[in-house]
Amino acid sequence: MTLNYVRFGNGSPLLLVHGLGVGWRSWSPIIDELAEHRDVIAVDLPGFGETPSLTGEVSIAALADSVADFIREHDLGGVSTVGQSMGGRIVLELARRGVGGDTVALDPGGFWSDRERAVFGATLRPSIGLVKVLRRFLPALLGNSAGRTLLLAQLSARPWALSRDTVLPDVRGLADSPSTGAALNALIHGPKQEGAASGTVPGRVTIGWGRRDLVTVPKQATRASELFPDAVLHWFERCGHFPQWDAPKEATRLILDRTERG
Repeated sequence: MTLNYVRFGNGSPLLLVHGLGVGWRSWSPIIDELAEHRDVIAVDLPGFGETPSLTGEVSIAALADSVADFIREHDLGGVSTVGQSMGGRIVLELARRGVGGDTVALDPGGFWSDRERAVFGATLRPSIGLVKVLRRFLPALLGNSAGRTLLLAQLSARPWALSRDTVLPDVRGLADSPSTGAALNALIHGPKQEGAASGTVPGRVTIGWGRRDLVTVPKQATRASELFPDAVLHWFERCGHFPQWDAPKEATRLILDRTERG
């Protein structure tokens, strides 16, 4: 599987892995500033953006395999990795396997209780279904604060304060990406994230969490910290599931401060 990607900037390499949504463009609110300090490589996971879907079963393990293969094929051993949501889970899985270097995971999935996972599926799946139904009306709906508040209350702590250009690509991606449903099923029905014993990860691990995240709720941060005891936990105040939406400057600073400098 060959992943579509963009690469630009200067400095030490930094690999960005998105969650459910549009693909690498999910990083648009912060990617330019990151590229002022890093050689940024942002991938489209299989079935998102411009990368074809997997031919076999879609699982978190298979998606992580595709990123590990990309790292090997592009001679990026030891690269710092950053992921958000499903991408956050993927970069933690890579760290658990010993792949990559410093790791920053923003609001990662996989650390829920059985009840929380059931709620996650029962709330997010209908939301994605609604977005699909409203696909042609999304630019207009997201162009005003009331529409953003209605559609994005689950994803953002302050949806009315966001711009349409910030959120429209990811919301469209939820509706359009061929692998949205299969990846969601993998999150809901697949295994939870395994941890890594102290001293076994290849670099520093940082886990960032929005205090007002309604998708991967804040209590899951405690489980993530227990499973990755070497990790540093950073809280984003007044922030939902997308730090690059609600706290872009803080997210950028965290990523730059907690990844290897060239």
